[in-house]
Amino acid sequence: MRIYDSSRFTHHVSRFTNDVIIIGGGVIGAATAYYLSKRNIKTILVEKNDLASGTSGACDGCIFMQSKKPGRHLELALQSAKLYQTLPDELDCDIGYKKSGGMILIESEEQLATMRQFTQQQQNAGLEVELLGIEDALKIERHLSPQLVGATYSPMDAQVDPLSLTFAFAAAAKRLGAQILTDTEVTSIAVKNGKAEGVQTNSGKIAAEIIINAAGVYAPFIGMMVGVEIPIIPRRGQILVTEPLPPLINCIMLCACYIAAKFKVDWQEGKKARGQEGKVDSHLTDDSQLGVGTVLEQHHASNILLGSTREFVGYDRRVTIEGMRAIAHHAKNILPILSNVHIIRSFAGLRPYTSDGLPFLGYIGGPEGFLVAAGHEGDGIALAPITGKLLADCVEKRNQTLL
Repeated sequence: MRIYDSSRFTHHVSRFTNDVIIIGGGVIGAATAYYLSKRNIKTILVEKNDLASGTSGACDGCIFMQSKKPGRHLELALQSAKLYQTLPDELDCDIGYKKSGGMILIESEEQLATMRQFTQQQQNAGLEVELLGIEDALKIERHLSPQLVGATYSPMDAQVDPLSLTFAFAAAAKRLGAQILTDTEVTSIAVKNGKAEGVQTNSGKIAAEIIINAAGVYAPFIGMMVGVEIPIIPRRGQILVTEPLPPLINCIMLCACYIAAKFKVDWQEGKKARGQEGKVDSHLTDDSQLGVGTVLEQHHASNILLGSTREFVGYDRRVTIEGMRAIAHHAKNILPILSNVHIIRSFAGLRPYTSDGLPFLGYIGGPEGFLVAAGHEGDGIALAPITGKLLADCVEKRNQTLL
């Protein structure tokens, strides 16, 4: 997380019709609208299409702690996990939240050595996680391939329905007084004397002194409106959906090569790969440039979600035969019972990637009052609550200072 600059607010926000405008109706924008509205901060959210029509509607619902690097990343995830425990009651909605636990599946001795170190670091950082041999892993998930070397397990991992979550955040924000405008595209941002004053949309002008850019993979285009470069690039993730099945999976699962695909870990060397500029090196994964890191989740409707690729292909949201084959092949290798299961649907979403894996939160440049909440890549669902709370803290503290 990039720390926001606390010197960028010098005026009381309430002199405008709206205190805050949020650009983007995904889970991050909706969560931010909710936490702002809880503070009685007048908020309006604008979305050019419909809520959850982008990344938040094209992803799995895994809330993994184990996939976070020790340090600020894991700290944020643990804070978010605490907020999740009360969210269903707070939002007064079934968001499909289930603290199901999670496993990272280990397929080779090289992975085992690295995951042993990774797990130790996470334990030292406060995560409840353990390293299991394959025999103990099979006691939790009996359908795993016995060819696996082992797994890590954490009871702190959970899952949620991303669509229900996004709409629940937005509905709760609206009940608290926020305005939610869909089919409303921001075409420019009004700036006067170095301060944000509102936005121009296809439906007219909206005034506010604070603007939060929560546009995900499109955040760079919003930044360009005020001359701010936001180094976020889209990373495609393809996902398969099985036919409805009886309960086969007790917890959410991902393979250790997901960690490789996400953090550029070279298992052969047991250390970070050197390519740090957003490139996917073919030696990092088992499926060349597809960056496949298998994720398995069986949600409440009984279908199993299988993902996903991690591809740099611009803004192309198409599903590919190569991607589907790679996901299916790897999934059945680690869970052989899936070999004869039918796939009924596939889709792809674009994850907002940053080079260090952390989102941009707060002020990163441009006019006074222009904030960013974007760049979560595959962690938008896991970090949505803490992101919304941190942005609300940012805005509220300025109010408290100025009252």
